[in-house]
Amino acid sequence: MNQHARWRVWWQLLRPHTLTASFVPVLIGTALALEINEIQLPLFLAMLLASVLIQCATNMFNEYYDYKRGLDNKDSVGIGGAIVRYGISPQTVMNIAITCCVIAVLLGIYICSATSWWLAVIGVICIAAGYFYTGGPWPIAYTPFGEGVAGFFMGLIIIQIAFFIQTDAITQLSILISIPTSILVGAILMANNIRDREGDKKNGRKTLAILLGHEGAVRFLAGMFIVSYLWVIALVILGLFSPTLLLVLLSVTKAVGAVQGFAGRRTNVEMMPAMGATAQLNSLFGILLAIGLTLDALIL
Repeated sequence: MNQHARWRVWWQLLRPHTLTASFVPVLIGTALALEINEIQLPLFLAMLLASVLIQCATNMFNEYYDYKRGLDNKDSVGIGGAIVRYGISPQTVMNIAITCCVIAVLLGIYICSATSWWLAVIGVICIAAGYFYTGGPWPIAYTPFGEGVAGFFMGLIIIQIAFFIQTDAITQLSILISIPTSILVGAILMANNIRDREGDKKNGRKTLAILLGHEGAVRFLAGMFIVSYLWVIALVILGLFSPTLLLVLLSVTKAVGAVQGFAGRRTNVEMMPAMGATAQLNSLFGILLAIGLTLDALIL
């Protein structure tokens, strides 16, 4: 394997389309903090890197345990299954995951020393959630609760931490603004589970996509998108935020494309573009929301 191919394999192991779920919430929480304090750049960068590392570790744990449980094979579609396709040592994957966690912990120690040591408890719980998503005797990924857990930790919790380390506070607005992002983080998992529904069912998983069936899961995904947009619109109508947040509506076409990409599709290959569009929607929606919050702060 040449050097370029080797780097490509390791890039795939990180599952880059999921990394949006780690950095977008940090951007949103930090942008919201602009209305209260000047941003402390070292804390922002430490939080951003720690969040990305935890997501990378989660993806590596996922790769390792999917291999151990026989879910991945050489014909697996998507960027998972790198161990069986490229001969990467499973122990190497696990070691890298642990290394990512260790570095995230060190960054967390720095953040806690500058803010509050109570964040250490939350950080440990976040890392544990990443591990138990596919690790342990009862993996969360095998249940209908995967989307909710992912949205809670990678959406609501990360936004609150990013906001707290800049302001030393949690507010009603910081919680309210985290809801649509939490939903869209969960949507990334829903899209992945829609694509993998048949294979997951054969391997004993009971994901929400399996319980709802293909059409029901696609409708549920569409509902997640709709609620996210309506939530932001409601926040503006209620006067809690300025109309700058309506910039998120520029991402609607991506949401429509994701739903249409799943509708009537049945094979994994056919649904790959729709899954990618869902991750892109999370990125675009989140970045537009962060821009809207930044403009809101500047206007005030």
